[in-house]
Amino acid sequence: MTPEKTVSPRGRDAIRIVPIAAPAQLFVHVKGVAPVAPPRLTYRGGPLLAQVEVYTVYLGSAWAAPAPGKVASDINRFFGTILASDLIGGLSEYSTGSYHIASGRFIGTTILSDVEPAASVTDEWIRSKLVELTNPGSALPPPNSNLLYFVYLPPGVSLVLGGSKSCQAFCGYHDQIDGKLFYAAMPYPNCNGCLGSLSTFQALTSTSSHELCEAVTDPIPGAGWYDDANGEIGDICAWQTRQVGEYTVQLEWSNKNNQCK
Repeated sequence: MTPEKTVSPRGRDAIRIVPIAAPAQLFVHVKGVAPVAPPRLTYRGGPLLAQVEVYTVYLGSAWAAPAPGKVASDINRFFGTILASDLIGGLSEYSTGSYHIASGRFIGTTILSDVEPAASVTDEWIRSKLVELTNPGSALPPPNSNLLYFVYLPPGVSLVLGGSKSCQAFCGYHDQIDGKLFYAAMPYPNCNGCLGSLSTFQALTSTSSHELCEAVTDPIPGAGWYDDANGEIGDICAWQTRQVGEYTVQLEWSNKNNQCK
């Protein structure tokens, strides 16, 4: 399935979501059909996360169990490495006069065992929880102009966004609340469509890197670096991966090199 524009039910800018994995032959150019215009991200004037700070949030008691708990610890280590890597360094080409994109940092994590998701939750539920949990004196640090919350759902929980369901239509997305709180919502990849040929952990790091780079360059979807035909920096290169050290990450589009890299 190719990346699709998913319009928020709240009527804001479109959100580009990680597509379900699909065979490469579906994207082979058909002779006689005009090719799609080459990608070109253009800056729309909105904010960027110039020195992104990632805080991971794990919802539900399942994350306190040994196996999911190890996955959570491994994801945290992934961010500790990747935020100082060339994955983020390469985004500096998208710096602007007001925002110079540089290395980020991992600032913390919380397992919220007492916030137990139902078998299916909505984006609205996640948004309301984030607002509640970031109030002064609450469990999470308050939002700032560089802070990006990564919210991970436990195995077996589906996420619904605008009528579309995780594993059926998407594998993750990022969004914002009032232009001040930035987040990525990450359902557990417990389906073939969100795994492809990857392991569970590889799928999590690949999808997380996709949303990380999109949130840095387009934190208010459609208001930062965007391509009207192809979406955000990660949509253009969806399901193309590489290794950064021991971690699998997704390739991201480079205007400078005119390719995924």
